[in-house]
Amino acid sequence: MCENAAAFGGLQVDSGVTIPGREIELSAIRASGPGGQHVNKAATAVHLRFDIRASSLPEAVRARLLALRDRRIARGVLVIKAQRFRSQERNVEDARERLRELVAAALHEPKARRATRPTHGSQERRLAGKQARGSVKVLRGRIKGEWD
Repeated sequence: MCENAAAFGGLQVDSGVTIPGREIELSAIRASGPGGQHVNKAATAVHLRFDIRASSLPEAVRARLLALRDRRIARGVLVIKAQRFRSQERNVEDARERLRELVAAALHEPKARRATRPTHGSQERRLAGKQARGSVKVLRGRIKGEWD
């Protein structure tokens, strides 16, 4: 297994964005989990490392990627572990596809939220519900009658 992904070429994320192969580092590791002798001997799982800060991605995309609260990102380096498949080649494809999806999601700027006020109907329903709960609680108390 080669230490970098230059042998695989660049990763086409979008029509205008490509990650060069030299920015992606791949390393083969042993997969965890069941599989018997094969999984203990063969390094079929793949670690894909992508340094977001040193990448050639546009600045806005890098900022959105770094702002993600993703546990796979540590010190600006994204690490993807792919071990879903039994063959190393398919795990490499899986890791590259997961990187492509993550970067593609960061390409699109999130739509700004417009603050809205509660509707008149929703306020009325809320107050009616509070009134109903209050009347139920009143019935739990002591009943006052003529004999008190």
